[in-house]
Amino acid sequence: MEENLKQQPTSIVKIAIYGPVSTGKTTLAKQLAEHFNTIWIPEFARDYLQNKWDTSKETCQQSDLIPIAIGQTKLENEGLSKANKILFADTNLMVTKVFSDIYYGATDPILEKAAKKHKYDLFLLTDVDVPWQKDDLRDSPHHREETLRIFEENLIHYNKPYLKLSGSKDKRFQKAVALISTLLEAKKIEMNSFDFIQLNQREIKLELIKNQIGFLTNGIQAVQLERPAKLNDGIESLSMEEATYYANFFDEKRNHLKLKKFVPASGAASRMFKFLSEFLQDYKLGEESINAYINRKKAKNLSLFLIGLDKFPFYKEVIKQLKNQYPDFDNWGYDSKHYAFIKTLLSKSEFDFANKPKGVLPFHKYSSHVATPIEEHLNEAVAYASSNQKAHLHFTVSEEHQSDFEKIVEKVKTKIETASETEINVYYSYQDKSTDSIALDFDNNFFREDNDSLIFRPGGHGALIQNLNSLDADVIFIKNIDNVIQNHIEEISLYKKALAGILLDKQQQIFEYLRLLDEDNATKETLDEIVVFIQSKLHFEVVEDFSKYTKESKIDYLKNYLNRPIRVCGMVKNEGEPGGGPFWVRDKKGLVFLQIVESSQIDEKDANQMKILTNSTHFNPVDLVCGIRNYRGSNFDLTEFVDHSSGFIVHKNKGGKELKAYELPGLWNGAMAKWLTVFVEVPLITFNPVKTVNDLLKIAHQPQ
Repeated sequence: MEENLKQQPTSIVKIAIYGPVSTGKTTLAKQLAEHFNTIWIPEFARDYLQNKWDTSKETCQQSDLIPIAIGQTKLENEGLSKANKILFADTNLMVTKVFSDIYYGATDPILEKAAKKHKYDLFLLTDVDVPWQKDDLRDSPHHREETLRIFEENLIHYNKPYLKLSGSKDKRFQKAVALISTLLEAKKIEMNSFDFIQLNQREIKLELIKNQIGFLTNGIQAVQLERPAKLNDGIESLSMEEATYYANFFDEKRNHLKLKKFVPASGAASRMFKFLSEFLQDYKLGEESINAYINRKKAKNLSLFLIGLDKFPFYKEVIKQLKNQYPDFDNWGYDSKHYAFIKTLLSKSEFDFANKPKGVLPFHKYSSHVATPIEEHLNEAVAYASSNQKAHLHFTVSEEHQSDFEKIVEKVKTKIETASETEINVYYSYQDKSTDSIALDFDNNFFREDNDSLIFRPGGHGALIQNLNSLDADVIFIKNIDNVIQNHIEEISLYKKALAGILLDKQQQIFEYLRLLDEDNATKETLDEIVVFIQSKLHFEVVEDFSKYTKESKIDYLKNYLNRPIRVCGMVKNEGEPGGGPFWVRDKKGLVFLQIVESSQIDEKDANQMKILTNSTHFNPVDLVCGIRNYRGSNFDLTEFVDHSSGFIVHKNKGGKELKAYELPGLWNGAMAKWLTVFVEVPLITFNPVKTVNDLLKIAHQPQ
């Protein structure tokens, strides 16, 4: 009997249409078979039971289920020789097994074993959101939702690859065609059915995965640097008088604009405390002194941390915790005290600072309280990113940390609103899971978890272009969560507003030109004027043979160039901070334009490229002001302006195994590669990132 329930081995892709009665399975099976030019296997039970009813007026009995299962298996096996690459089964043994459970309270062990063993590349679970169709063999039109739940629970229990189909007949068919077509493509790159389900659940497009595999296998073409952007060669100077002029220009217009401050804040603070984590791993209390460890490891960061310990904004809280926990703490020796301090600071059961987002950490010590970066960003928002006494602040966060942000905002918002007479509105978003990327091992095979599921990694902060794309604002200020200051907020605000004023000034001229081009009112002199503007004010080379274009072609070219989102980026003199910088870059078409470039985007084996890198004079502090609307007032689709070939390959270790993964083009690098870009030099005081915890000891983060 069991022999008759075995599926024949095959390379044919098998799709099981699965679900309760009267949910459109047969209709869908016919439609799909016709669409994919193949055959479908009908429901053996229908003819078997109809014949039984016609001859004896008897309905289905539990003893009928094994013969039905055998008949269904035989039909399916016979159909394999006639199928064209795909076989659609109107039903399967799992359906028979579920009905046995529902109607008879149990299933024959032989049937259950066979249902468990039978494999399909995909189960399409048909929803009960279609009208009930009565016939001689159907009963129980009620409790359909409960029946559907039982069907789905069995798929989960027996670990079957499935997706649910809902909606009208046409919608189900269209969705099924798309799913099956994608499944066939996924199999070509050696993905299995469960990999395909993972992609679908994360809403990751297969085409993106194929591109990522190409990058990870073949590498990413390095950026071609032409020369560093320098003052008066790609970077505009900004005197105090000019800064004041542009800040006032912005102030005159701000109440007619929608403003928003956008703060990427989802990253954990693990890098801030990396040298302290390494100390806890390597140091053995009692075996050597901390000073001996510092000398042996040349641990300058640890030495600086301990020298400035009482100046950190979290010092008093940690000491208080230690004294409460250990009553004799004051009597401990130097090594024991400092080891306990660091351990308490990082311990998951204590302060756990390395696993928290930077935004919630204590950064600045005031006479009345200790402030987090969240609070400082609220202060900045009302200072320069508000209009009509309202400030809109948007944090991108990890979902699990949103409540921590909300608690801090709730605690400090009213105080800041009262002092500034400005209403503050705070919004949150997460990095979209659909931007996660695949990981490969060093043999270019998919990197998998122990349960064989694919490993996906966050696509990097470049994924936040999706979050930025959803904002409704005329002007958006972008600043990293850790780039805040305890003092000089007036000076910070002046230069932020100046950048916004420059943006509005440039944008005003661009919009005027675009209207002229759109209305076909551009004379030859106007077209020449626009070319000069593009080259001198937007720092972009126009194609060499532009003068030979027809008037219509010139207009199309100029409109295509000018009608883009625009960003004005503050640049500070490079004083050795890690990160990207401003360069003139040559694209594949040979055109030279401005771009923010990370060192990892440059071919380190190319001596000439490395020389250009080392000759750079300025650094990108991620101080951006953006205009994301076109001259008609509609938002651009920012995803259309991404250079997808400019991502990053990162090497990581998981469970002792090396992997490589793709990270999306950086938010202010490749994700904005095709924006109109203006670089402006701003004072170093505007750049105060906290990359390591020791940065909190710098003057900008200490009370005056």
